[in-house]
Amino acid sequence: MVPRYTRPEMAAIWAPANRYRIWFEIEALAAEAMAEYGDVPRGAAATIRVNGDAAMAAFTDADLARIDEIEAETRHDVIAFLTWLAEKVGPDSRFVHLGMTSSDVLDTCLSVQLTQATDLLLADLDRLLAALRTRAIEHKHTLTIGRSHGIHAEPTSFGLKLAGHYVEFERNRARLVAARAEIATCAISGAVGTYAHVDPRIEEYVAAKLGLAAEPVSTQVIPRDRHAAFFATLGVIASSVERLATEVRHLQRSEVREAEEFFHPGQKGSSAMPHKRNPVLSENLTGLARLVRAAVVPALENVALWHERDISHSSVERVIGPDATLALDFALVRAAGMMEKLVVYPERMAANLESLGGVVHSGEVLLALARSGISREDAYRIVQRNAMATWTKLGTAEGRPFRDNLAEDPDVSGRVDPAVLDAAMDSTAHLRSVDHVFARVFGPAGG
Repeated sequence: MVPRYTRPEMAAIWAPANRYRIWFEIEALAAEAMAEYGDVPRGAAATIRVNGDAAMAAFTDADLARIDEIEAETRHDVIAFLTWLAEKVGPDSRFVHLGMTSSDVLDTCLSVQLTQATDLLLADLDRLLAALRTRAIEHKHTLTIGRSHGIHAEPTSFGLKLAGHYVEFERNRARLVAARAEIATCAISGAVGTYAHVDPRIEEYVAAKLGLAAEPVSTQVIPRDRHAAFFATLGVIASSVERLATEVRHLQRSEVREAEEFFHPGQKGSSAMPHKRNPVLSENLTGLARLVRAAVVPALENVALWHERDISHSSVERVIGPDATLALDFALVRAAGMMEKLVVYPERMAANLESLGGVVHSGEVLLALARSGISREDAYRIVQRNAMATWTKLGTAEGRPFRDNLAEDPDVSGRVDPAVLDAAMDSTAHLRSVDHVFARVFGPAGG
């Protein structure tokens, strides 16, 4: 991922230094477990730990260059690291990687990195959830127009809109917690996963120390259905980010102007048109969501590996692991900041709500006529023709409000109490259930 969309906290997880630190930790823990069960001298395991810890603490670009130099000859990244580690540990390095295979290190390391990345993503989600909760409660009773197919439908609450996004991201958080549990898996089972050269207790020991679960049947790799589910979860979260961003983009359109991204002092919207205030954050989020979702299909295709192991998944994961988590991390933090500072215009919402001459109350009027004794079929025809009379003449000299057209309709006049029409045209009637919904979503503090 390019630095522009990379936060240092997430970048550090995928940095070579962190990867090699995890590789060493896996090897050192395995040696300690083997010493516990008599397969490795205790003194050797202690030397591996002490000398390896010192080497990792002093790890520099020169060490990276040395590992790269060895890999250029061996054409094998794990062997290159083990050779470098042997130079640091000394003769006792012969007890490193005993009975293990490269996938034991690579797959377990990837599990650690993905859980580290997930913990950052969960913190990002918590910040976004907090922002959505605060703004939803703030605008619980802020009337706005609801839209279906992009067309004015019925009044709703802007807070209710945001509450819908809040519960969606709550579900996403639960999905990510489940995905973390599924990906937090360790495999130290040796060649083709038979434990022929490594005691299964070694795997259990390493897994416990790393906060992972032992893979029940690992072949020679951890099955990639776990990874596919993980990246699919990231894709779903990214889609929710895009849905929120799309809402903001539409609300900021010039002809809508009900809400907009915060425009910083000194910010410029266009090199050619100084008046522009563009929804650049939400547009950026839409693009980042596409990148995250782009990892899903390759992750699914990684599931079908040959027999006990191949490496067709390896190159894919070296790209999508960092890129998908980095992009989603950046997107979630940006979305949270966008919502924290979102500028809301209630007056503009009210003006838009009333801009169609009251036709947005047609549903409530339909119910009112039916309750007044008019059949639903007749009521629908009455309401539609009067709504269309208002709709088609909006902005012309012949244009009249929906309420006036209804009052003078012979099928309504004298049959329906004008007070009933007035009540049906009251936008606040659409807020009846908001308190109930908010209490259900946010508890008593939000009700």
